[in-house]
Amino acid sequence: MLNVSEYFEGKVKSIGFSSASTGRASVGVMVEGEYAFSTAQPEEMTVISGALNVLLPGETEWKAYEAGSVFHVPGHSEFHLQVAEPTSYLCRYL
Repeated sequence: MLNVSEYFEGKVKSIGFSSASTGRASVGVMVEGEYAFSTAQPEEMTVISGALNVLLPGETEWKAYEAGSVFHVPGHSEFHLQVAEPTSYLCRYL
């Protein structure tokens, strides 16, 4: 079953799904802006198109991730994103 979610007044939209090869995941798009997300469980984020500037928990410097790159977010944490252009992503819940 697909689960559609919308955040930040429609500036971030995602579709959740489960599959044998990916597990529980969501795919979505973010428009320009700055966002903070909380997560209960660890996540693996893959940038599909565009780019994200990311500030991970415990870090003091932002890191840029372009299309094709992956970063991991620990569970029970908050991470921050800066989006300069519409960017698509795949989030796997680990």
